Amino acid sequence: MSIDTDGLRLFILAADMLNISAAGRELGMAPAVSSAKLAKLEHSVGAELLHRTTRKVSLSLEGADFLPFAREMIAQEDAALAALGKGATHISGTLRFAAPSSFAQIYIAPILPKFLDQYPDITLDLKLSDVQFDLIEGSYDLALRNAPLVDTSLKGRKLADDTRILCAAPAYLDAQGTPETPSDLTSHKLIAFRHPGARPLKSSSGETATFNPGAAQGQLIMDDGLSQKQATLAGAGISLNALWSVHEELRTGDLVRVLPDYEGAEANVLWLIYPKSNVVSPKVRVFMDFLITEIGRAPPWEALKI
Repeated sequence: MSIDTDGLRLFILAADMLNISAAGRELGMAPAVSSAKLAKLEHSVGAELLHRTTRKVSLSLEGADFLPFAREMIAQEDAALAALGKGATHISGTLRFAAPSSFAQIYIAPILPKFLDQYPDITLDLKLSDVQFDLIEGSYDLALRNAPLVDTSLKGRKLADDTRILCAAPAYLDAQGTPETPSDLTSHKLIAFRHPGARPLKSSSGETATFNPGAAQGQLIMDDGLSQKQATLAGAGISLNALWSVHEELRTGDLVRVLPDYEGAEANVLWLIYPKSNVVSPKVRVFMDFLITEIGRAPPWEALKI
């Protein structure tokens, strides 16, 4: 069965407008051409998609069932053409994007004006939270996650590596001493992000250890990355931080790396993820490409030599 995509576009627009002639005019078709296109599509699929009378147009039951598939077929065509740099250059629509608030405040928010200047007809609907949630249930088009991609219902593109390191304020180390080995951490105040469980560490020589706030002298548990960094800067203890979050403070000396031979052993990566079942629409594709170009190609935190 061969389906004319112009007919699909006409059907989708007519279903939205409940007016075949008006939908045809939007697509530059004369009324007679619109009627013929729609009839040809219905013949191809073997069903009446729109009920027509002299007074109104309504969506049939078969048309209602077929409509989401029609939208997906058109989205696939648009995405394929966009991947080749072809097709319509006008990209519009609402893009629902979720990201950790800490990362978004530092790296994404400052570059949004540039993106919106390039794509003024895209509306960005952002959910910014360091607490993760279900991407599919939330009906989001795209999300940034700083965790291993293990959910088989999701696909992703890598933005950058997400190295985790131990650090503390110089004033804290002056007052409490500097750990020389991982076992020394038990006598220090440790700051945990979201959960107090042990986090694996590894050294450049392959030795393993843990960052375990639950076994330390004291612990502070937080669910916001920037607040964790602020508490570390204020001297509340030693924390395990993403390098992207603290690289500037390490450069200025406001924070000092602790146990510099060790880093987080978990293979954390910053992923741009989307539901596997979804077509990568042009609006999603251009936003992913933008973030990878602006951030991922040369992450500023990776340039710091520590």
